[in-house]
Amino acid sequence: MKRLDHRVQFDFIRYANCWEDADILREALNPAPGKRILSVASGGDNSFALLADGAEVVATDMSAPQVACVEIKAAAIRKLDHGEVLSFLGVRPSKNRLAVYELVKSDISKASRDYWDRNQNSITGGIIHAGKFENYFRLFRTCILPLIHSRRKVARLLEPRVKSDRHDFYNSVWNNLRWRLLFRVFFGRFVMGRLGRDPEFFRHVEGSVSDRILQRTRHALTELPTDQNPYLDYILNGNFTRCLPPYLEAERFDRLRDSLERLTICREPVEKAALIHRGRGFDGFNLSDIFEYLDAGTCSTIYGELLGAARPGARLAYWNMLVPRSCPREFNDRVTPLADISGELLQRDRAFFYTAFVVEEVKH
Repeated sequence: MKRLDHRVQFDFIRYANCWEDADILREALNPAPGKRILSVASGGDNSFALLADGAEVVATDMSAPQVACVEIKAAAIRKLDHGEVLSFLGVRPSKNRLAVYELVKSDISKASRDYWDRNQNSITGGIIHAGKFENYFRLFRTCILPLIHSRRKVARLLEPRVKSDRHDFYNSVWNNLRWRLLFRVFFGRFVMGRLGRDPEFFRHVEGSVSDRILQRTRHALTELPTDQNPYLDYILNGNFTRCLPPYLEAERFDRLRDSLERLTICREPVEKAALIHRGRGFDGFNLSDIFEYLDAGTCSTIYGELLGAARPGARLAYWNMLVPRSCPREFNDRVTPLADISGELLQRDRAFFYTAFVVEEVKH
């Protein structure tokens, strides 16, 4: 089978933010001073969160625009104060983002500068809003959600409530027929494949896509506090209006800035980055949901290459959205599945699209 980068376009920003919960990732990998973590970069958010906890991080992505996204965020964090970063990235309003870009662009590579110079509209609109997936949520928020609920009901959904009241609100107010029907259409395989992700990402998916996502969404809207979920906040409000993703929280901002010298950003598939940077080995691997895009044989090959760069006791953490993936059978004697930890963390996963969170540990 052709490599993923030969089957999928990677010439634009697909994810301007990371859509995996950094808090459960941090609990799974236990980042700390002296630890070294290989991280799929995506929008950079989760790599930054691991970095702020003291780990050395190698953030890698095969997409040049995703690397450009990480580099410009890092440059902004290095050169601006917390409020200025929020304004520049798009959390808060700003009228001078291009002027700020001129201040920070000397800290990014030529390839990334060339990308941003060609895509200045993404800077003026706020970098966190520049991805295809973010635009997909904008379409949902502006075109689909108004057909289901008023802005007043959306605001009520996000009010602080105890769990029993969240269940009552979902069952009596939110979960109407239009919600179920339009959700299944918009978050089905066809629409999501073309407007949100990529049809190739569903190559190995069997069964209903929307039913599984709807089930996880119900969990997020009832079992978890809706007023403390930055991912839900962005989807429904178009920004982080109530709470920030962990890497942008004020209390960790200075630690993150001071940690940037421990960040390496590279443009490589994760298995190649593991080989290039294996050096002292890695204590942790943030693998996003890469395995569900691949056939079982390719997963096994990549998994083995990652194990070759793993220190004893290293942990691998990754998500399954629709395709069940875990340690390939041939490596069972080298890896211990941490099923209890995985299950408990999934129940607290605020980025609620995923049906499984897998945490595994390399045996000593």
